[in-house]
Amino acid sequence: MDSNSDHWLTRVELAGRLKLPPKTLAEWASKGAGPRFAKIGRFCRYKLSDVIDWEEAQFKDDPKSAA
Repeated sequence: MDSNSDHWLTRVELAGRLKLPPKTLAEWASKGAGPRFAKIGRFCRYKLSDVIDWEEAQFKDDPKSAA
């Protein structure tokens, strides 16, 4: 793993990466869904390497499910 994949993202930065509103990430976090995050004080931070792992896990491997 390269060192660039081990820095922390804010919720706003991650929302920009995923093209989602930050509120969606907050809702996912409250439901225990979405990428793994750390609570640092009152702030949520996402480690980029965890985000990349989560993104990869979102792909469906079943070719029958392809549209």
